Parts: sequence; C-alpha cells; structure tokens
Amino acid sequence: MTTRNPADTAPPPPAEADFGFRRIPAAEKAAAVRDVFESVASRYDLMNDLMSGGIHRLWKDRMVDRLRPRAGERLLDLAGGTGDIAFRVLARAPGIEVVVVDLTPAMLAVGRDRAIDRGLLTGITWAAGDAERLPLPDRAVDSVTIAFGLRNVTRRDRALAEARRVLRPGGRFLCLEFSRVVVPGLDRLYDTYSFSVLPRLGGLVAGDRESYRYLVESIRRFPDQATLAGEMTTAGFERASWTNLSGGIAALHIGWRL
Repeated sequence: MTTRNPADTAPPPPAEADFGFRRIPAAEKAAAVRDVFESVASRYDLMNDLMSGGIHRLWKDRMVDRLRPRAGERLLDLAGGTGDIAFRVLARAPGIEVVVVDLTPAMLAVGRDRAIDRGLLTGITWAAGDAERLPLPDRAVDSVTIAFGLRNVTRRDRALAEARRVLRPGGRFLCLEFSRVVVPGLDRLYDTYSFSVLPRLGGLVAGDRESYRYLVESIRRFPDQATLAGEMTTAGFERASWTNLSGGIAALHIGWRL
C-alpha cells in the first residue's frame, strides 16, 4: 500500500511569508533561510553564544534530559546540521541511532566534520531535507527534536504535521525555541540586547550584521508559548506542554503521538 505524504494533500502555501520583519514570497523563504545559514554555518556555535549569552548549551542539555534517550531507539533531529543535539544524545545513550535532517548543506558539512573530530563514525546519518517534506516513511522514529529551527520554516503547520507523521505511536516531539519573556523588566533588557547589541556583535565578531538582524527579528515573529502549544495540538499531538527557560527567553515544548 502506498503511503501518502500529508504535504501532498495539504492546502497550498500562502502567497507571502515572514522573513524577519519583512514579507517575502513564500516560495522564496526556504532559499532565503538557506542563504542565512550558509553564511553563518562556520560560526554557528558563536551565533548561539551571542544570542543566548552561552546559555543555549544548558538549554540543550535540559532538552536531552527530558528526552531521556535509550540505546536501540531511533531519533530524528531536525535543523540539527552542526550536530549539537545529536552529539549530546549519543553521549547519553551509545547505541541509539540519530538521523539529522537539515535544509542547509553547509551546516551538515560542519556537523560531519565535528563528528569526525569526535571519532563518531557510526550512529549518525546526515541528510539534506526540508522539515515540511521529510525524507522518511510514516512511523519511522521514536522521537523528533528540533532546536532553534522551527521559526525558520515557511509553514509551521506542515512541519508539525510531518514531525507527527514520522513518529511511532508513543513517540515524542520536543521543540526548543526562543520564546516570549515572562519576567517583568527582563523583557525590556532582552529587547535592548537583541535589537541594539546583538546585530553589532554579529557585524564585529562574525562579519555578518544582517543575518543576525534576521535571526533576532525571526524570534519576535515566532508565536508565544501557548500559541505554539495550540498549533501542536492542531497538528495532532497530545498533551502539548511547555517549560519556560531563563524566564521565557526560550521554551521547551513537548507533545506526544499517542
């Protein structure tokens, strides 16, 4: 029996999509995002350090804590080209299989090089692909993770539906993403840092002010915690919930395929 990809029967994409604070043709967003990450691939860790003050490392550890990976399982890590989540998972659970899918070949190249440097020659499969049309069959993995990547897709509804499609019953979807600050006063400090300081640092340290500007703007366009949980529920996930990290600067969302 032929399996039908939900993306094949989904409504057509909107004419326009957010690209930071700009609106661009929806058909052009994937290429525009790819260009951003082609530009910053070699400095991706630096980018995340600048955007989070280095705390993204602790957030990713928290994500893997909640994942509780076990040997023999199969994990799909979306937008994980440089291997940050994959390496953490393999360190916790040798014998797990990790499939990394990323839109940007340059990011995957960085991840492969990092894996070789760590002596990780098995256990990870690297694949270029779109989160909205995953190159996996139905019910192929035990868990799906995505860290700081969901805000870059053109259609979240399609990416969420695809994540659920490839999960086996009983599997979990975990999304770590920048979110809405919930601590009074911290929101103003965070805005000042994000819009005034971060692009300048991106220009001075990484030589790419505009890519950092886009990344900051994309965070502000991303839905708040409750809205994203609602979108996950609409996509078919059960028991969608979230945990705020660092006062809501980031949030970890979890949903189940039951």
